[in-house]
Amino acid sequence: MRALYTLFLRLVLPFFLLRLWWRGRREPGYRDSVAERFGAYETDVKPKMVWVHAVSVGEARAAAPLVRALQELLPDHGLLLTCTTAAGRETLKQVYGESVVGAYLPYDYPHAIQAFLEHFRPRLGVLMETEVWPNLVAVCAENGVPLLLANARMSERSARGYRRLRWLAGPAFRSLAAVCAQSAGDAERLASLGARQVEVTGNLKFDVEPASHQLEAGRAWRASLGRPVLLLASTREGEEKLLLDALPPWDGKLLVIVVPRHPQRFDEVGQFAQGRRSQGDAALGQHQVYLGDTMGEMAFYYGACEVALIGGSFVPVGGQNLIEALAAGAPVVIGPSVYNFAQATQLALEAGAAIQARDAPAGIREALRLLQDERTRKRMGEAGMRLCESHRGATGRHVAVCRRLLRI
Repeated sequence: MRALYTLFLRLVLPFFLLRLWWRGRREPGYRDSVAERFGAYETDVKPKMVWVHAVSVGEARAAAPLVRALQELLPDHGLLLTCTTAAGRETLKQVYGESVVGAYLPYDYPHAIQAFLEHFRPRLGVLMETEVWPNLVAVCAENGVPLLLANARMSERSARGYRRLRWLAGPAFRSLAAVCAQSAGDAERLASLGARQVEVTGNLKFDVEPASHQLEAGRAWRASLGRPVLLLASTREGEEKLLLDALPPWDGKLLVIVVPRHPQRFDEVGQFAQGRRSQGDAALGQHQVYLGDTMGEMAFYYGACEVALIGGSFVPVGGQNLIEALAAGAPVVIGPSVYNFAQATQLALEAGAAIQARDAPAGIREALRLLQDERTRKRMGEAGMRLCESHRGATGRHVAVCRRLLRI
């Protein structure tokens, strides 16, 4: 049956190439290193490599504690980090610099995966969160490369989709060497799809600590403004308008910072803003909406805000990561769509670190209420930081599984 899947991939190859070209209009990185997507690499490699695949920005950042731990554990190994998106490739450079080898993961063609493995010869592959591709898993098994599905999450919605393709997904999940699941619910759903050696190890994102210098810079920036600051963090398409339209008439004081989830949307979202971070703070006192159009500065924005609305949750896409906001001590307001971060959201709500709103207008009302209530903001911020502290430790549990698979 996998042969039919591969045949389908071959038939749609022209569409893959067209998509790269199309996306490259807004993100030139999609037109770079195209050969890597078919298994052709010029990168120098070390004799011993460990490979971590982080599909895009969120996974690349979430992998940081594990990558650092593996570098410390295996100083004689090279660390290969692969991604799929151009923004992910840029994030690898920002977060890891020259300490890792960065590359695109090939498309899921057997010959491309084989060429990838022959070039880098990894001893272990670590797939972040949900990246289970049938040919990737099968070819790694054929070459004796154990695969760990790390920080794994599986919503019921996603599980239903995989069950509809059980003939294809089942062998892939069964071929994984081990799975580190974020929660017991994730573990149960992954096991039901065929995964074996499933352990509940917690969420690596709780181990990601915001950059202290950015937090301090953000707080100092807000203090210099002397204005209340509301952050719309990691917003998705159509969400900015929903939230901004729900604001009451401007009182001349509130500053709303909008940080879109995807950098290719900066110019699109810029139409709502009177100023942009990349252009400096000139005339900031007259701005109501300010665009956060810089990469790698989320800790700055969380430090700068008094309340954070988490994007992706007010449109039906499953939410975005709220843990970074909690770790920064920002009171969180989140919308109804949170299936991608269900456990973290539930923990935050139970801890009193977050408030969930039924829609965008309700979210704005809750945020404005919090801006008027310093005592509640302080209590929520402290609860969020305590929550993150109490759930740290996933990195060590992941490393223990990696050691077992590497037999060291």
